Amino acid sequence: MPTYRLDIAYDGAEFHGYAKQPNVRTVQGDLEQALGRFVPELETFVAGRTDKGVHAAGQVVSFATDDPIDVDEIQRSVNRQVGPRIAVRALSLVGDEFHARFSATGRRYVYRILDTLVHDPMLRRTSWHVPVPLDIEAMNAGADHLLGEQDFASFCRKSGDRSTIRLVRAVAWRRGPDGLLWFEIEASSFCHQMVRSVVAVLVDVGRGKLLPDDVRRILRARDRTTGRGVAPPHGLTLAAVSYDPTT
Repeated sequence: MPTYRLDIAYDGAEFHGYAKQPNVRTVQGDLEQALGRFVPELETFVAGRTDKGVHAAGQVVSFATDDPIDVDEIQRSVNRQVGPRIAVRALSLVGDEFHARFSATGRRYVYRILDTLVHDPMLRRTSWHVPVPLDIEAMNAGADHLLGEQDFASFCRKSGDRSTIRLVRAVAWRRGPDGLLWFEIEASSFCHQMVRSVVAVLVDVGRGKLLPDDVRRILRARDRTTGRGVAPPHGLTLAAVSYDPTT
C-alpha cells in the first residue's frame, strides 16, 4: 500500500502532548482531523511521542492509503488548518516498507537553558530559566558517563515490562548562538522522561550540588528514586529523527 511521510514541527506549549487523548487538545488529534478530510480511515504513526509542553522541530509521521492523493494540495490545506502551532514542512511518497517509528534508527533531542539571574519573557516557552551560572565543563564530564549502551532505569519512568536499556551515541552541552546553554543527546531511542531526567541531574552537577561522578553512581543504581526528578518540559525539543537512506 502506498505510504506517505510527513516532516512536521510544532510548538507544544498548548498541546497535551503528541498522542491523542480524550477531551484534550493534542498534536495528533489536530493533524489527523486535518488529514482526515483527504484520507478516509486514516491511521498515522509517529517517530516518537512527546509529552505535554514538549516541542518538535523534526518530528516524522507516516500513514498508508490506497486512495490517490495530491501531496502538494494536501500539504497546503493541512498547513492552513493546523497553523501556526503545527507546520507540515514536507509531505512525500516513500517506500511501502517505511514506518515512522519502526524504520527510525535514531532520535536527537535538544534542551535549552537560560542560566542568567534575570529571566527573559521571550524565551519562557522554549527554555528553562535557571537563575545561576552553570558549570558547563562539569556538566559535560557528568554527561560522558551516559555514552554507550547502558541500563537507564534510574532516568526512565517505568512503563510495564519494557526494557530501559538504550544506546546513547552522542551527548554534549554547549553555549548556543542565542547565548543559551544547549544540551544535545542522540540515541537509538529514548524511554519515557529519560532526557528530562538526565537534564535534571546534570543541572545539579552544574550547580555544584552533585559531582560529575555522581552521574555514574546514579546510572549504575538502576533505581528511579536515586534521580533528581525531571526538568520542565518546555525546554525540550525533538530536533531530528534519522533513517537508513535506503528506506
